[in-house]
Amino acid sequence: MVGIPESSYHYHIKMMKKENSDQELEEIIHSIFEEHNGNYGYRRIQLELENRGLEVNHKKVQRIMNKLGIKGDKFTLKSRKYSSYKGTTGAVAKNRINRRFHTNVCHQKLTTDFTELKCSDNVKLYLSPIMDMFNGEILSYGISMLPTLELALKPLEEALEIVKNSTFRTTIHSDQGWHYQHNKWVKTLKENKVFQSMSRKGNCLDNSPMENFFGLLKQEMYYGEALCTFEALKKRI
Repeated sequence: MVGIPESSYHYHIKMMKKENSDQELEEIIHSIFEEHNGNYGYRRIQLELENRGLEVNHKKVQRIMNKLGIKGDKFTLKSRKYSSYKGTTGAVAKNRINRRFHTNVCHQKLTTDFTELKCSDNVKLYLSPIMDMFNGEILSYGISMLPTLELALKPLEEALEIVKNSTFRTTIHSDQGWHYQHNKWVKTLKENKVFQSMSRKGNCLDNSPMENFFGLLKQEMYYGEALCTFEALKKRI
């Protein structure tokens, strides 16, 4: 159509590819970043590339993202962490997990915690999930305007129904929040033959799987977004 010899066409295409051999990869990385609303960092983009059959070193992905000037801005924002610790109000269990978070058996090691999110209608949303450390799955969760004992117990009862036929005895890990020291929580675990484990006082790393989950949840759908009503945020979660 443009009236040049075929050999000239192929020569110029070859030279263009030499000048930027990663052009196609750059376009794919940029499209993945846009598809996920800027939430993905280089590690998660590398995993998505692997899902698409492209084997790329994570350092190369990071280098290309730096070149393109793309970075998840939401990951730089922080929020005040909710603390349910009110001193020793009941039974404090020993740390059975002791940062041994990995397991090859589903329903063997569970973890739970509370987190707080602000809403636009002058209320707060409290989220209480229970996670299986085997694969990071959320087995059950509760949402409420108040951090009540019921908000901790209802997801626990739902999770216990799921794990009741497990081959190995289940251990559930938490911090030393008053909900988890409460007699009803402790009694429910004993009645269902579930071991209780607690983080050391003021040590968030002892429950890092749940802390990481909360961090990703907030970075992807809360930080950097306009505050919404309780019902809208509940639906979004």
